[in-house]
Amino acid sequence: MKLQTLDVIVTAPPAPGWGGRYWILVKLTTDTGLVGWGECYASSVGPVAMTAVIEDVFERHMRGESPENIELMFRRAYSSGFTQRPDLSVMGAFSGLEIACWDILGKARGRPVYALLGGLMNPRIRAYTYLYPLPHHDLADFWSSPEMAAESAADCVARGYTAVKFDPAGPYTLRGGHMPAMSDISQSVAFCKAIRGAVGDKADLLFGTHGQFSTAGAIRLGQALEPYSPLWYEEPVPPDNVAEMAKVAHAVRIPIATGERLTTKAEFAPVLRSGAATILQPALGRAGGIWEMKKVAAMAEVYNAQMAPHLYAGPIEWAANIHLAASIPNILMCESIETPFHDKLIKGSIRVEGGYITPPDTPGLGIDVDEELARSHPFTGDHLHLEMREEPCDYTNGNNFEGGAPAPRD
Repeated sequence: MKLQTLDVIVTAPPAPGWGGRYWILVKLTTDTGLVGWGECYASSVGPVAMTAVIEDVFERHMRGESPENIELMFRRAYSSGFTQRPDLSVMGAFSGLEIACWDILGKARGRPVYALLGGLMNPRIRAYTYLYPLPHHDLADFWSSPEMAAESAADCVARGYTAVKFDPAGPYTLRGGHMPAMSDISQSVAFCKAIRGAVGDKADLLFGTHGQFSTAGAIRLGQALEPYSPLWYEEPVPPDNVAEMAKVAHAVRIPIATGERLTTKAEFAPVLRSGAATILQPALGRAGGIWEMKKVAAMAEVYNAQMAPHLYAGPIEWAANIHLAASIPNILMCESIETPFHDKLIKGSIRVEGGYITPPDTPGLGIDVDEELARSHPFTGDHLHLEMREEPCDYTNGNNFEGGAPAPRD
């Protein structure tokens, strides 16, 4: 059995667009007719350019190869162009293709992917979700309203979730780490107070920041949040400075989480060695794929660290996350996004039920992809999947930030 053909589908989820502006889906077919699906969470260049990268990685390193030879194909891609270091776009391309290989291998053997990764360790996996607006919420006001966030959190708990994430401290600026405005600190505290009041001890609070603060600013904000006992403080400083993140970890009494923008064990290892974080959040469609993150999970065990796979993409990456989570002993939880489009794209083959995910026992990733639906929603915009803003933090008027891909308004 050899890898023979590749098809790349760039799908744009309809409004409200949770999961980013587009998802890059890959379909691999073998010379025996088996089909495998993957998803590339790679967006530092636009989807046309990224499609060309994916096609080049496949033709150069994978076409004609057995899908079993994942280690060999990884080393080819990792070493491409005499590099032997993490390359975000190349590894993003390889990651989605690698996920598709696992889907093929599971189907070829009639077994779910986790059975090929050491077997089923976790028969159910704790899920968490971002706080999204409820139908009666005003979209423009939601992101700076502690009261609306608390309502959304209570709704999540009522549906079984035991952990909710939110990030009210914006903005995400390309200018690097900044000192938060005092109003942003106050708003963040207000969010934690309101959400904790709404959920009590029924759910953990997951505080996101996406790397926007200076070291001193992250410490100021983190210490202000300590009374509400968040389960994690996510990426408090830019992810390219592990030593500074370690300083935050040592100064704040909240566990540090990081990893959605890291790729391969080469970037995760320094995080563990320095004590910068005890919760790792790989995005499997960017980080090197399932096998590479299985290795990172093993490294994390040595440091008594846990895994919490990240998701701001489509349901194929989510399925890969679930199979990894099912196979490792140090899973904390998996991020999930529940929208009708996510569900329809995989025909309801995996769902969150009562706040937990049951890994599928069907072959491969265990998903039934609606290819016609994926193709019927092509991306036609010119923005990236997520984008930073150029404007600096506003210390006078405050900041109302809606994320890197604001929801479209009708």
